[in-house]
Amino acid sequence: MKFVPTQRLVSLAMLAALTCGAHAQEAPVTPAAPAETPAGSDQALDLGTKVPDSATIKEGLFPEDACKELEASGFKCMGFKPAIRYSLPASSFALGSSVVPEGLKRQLDVFADVLRSKRGSGRQVRVIGHADASGSQAGNLSLSRSRAEAVKSYLVKKGAESNMLIAVGVGAAQPKNAANPKSPENRRVEIGRQN
Repeated sequence: MKFVPTQRLVSLAMLAALTCGAHAQEAPVTPAAPAETPAGSDQALDLGTKVPDSATIKEGLFPEDACKELEASGFKCMGFKPAIRYSLPASSFALGSSVVPEGLKRQLDVFADVLRSKRGSGRQVRVIGHADASGSQAGNLSLSRSRAEAVKSYLVKKGAESNMLIAVGVGAAQPKNAANPKSPENRRVEIGRQN
């Protein structure tokens, strides 16, 4: 079992208690479970084909909001987990294509709901397109940018603020499966906070 410092985490149970009308003296602050992606890690959390819920995405992209909610309710917040970068989903894009597939759209709808609630906040979120190593370096870079732009366009169409989203492509430079650079799982998009 790994030790997790309590001052860096916000408890979901605590937030649930707050939304149910609990008072500071009735609910002790407990540490949240460690994130699937270690703090400070450069790894993205792979959603696979699972459609996440809005609360999970909101907590992952904007963890400092939970701290603000605690403080607004009279609690002291000692810190929060770092924001998570999500990988959507492995092998979602067809070879050589930037067309957003239906399965990916269901996941992106949840992200759009969360991003729509942050309109006007001045925050920025990166949409990072990736390609496998099947094509040329220049072709893969262009394709990965097209994938990021296609996802950004979909999110904007669903109500996200255009200037909140920064679309970038990295080609095949950051494979998820480095042992097999041409693997379909390297064709993906990642969504995370702007650093």
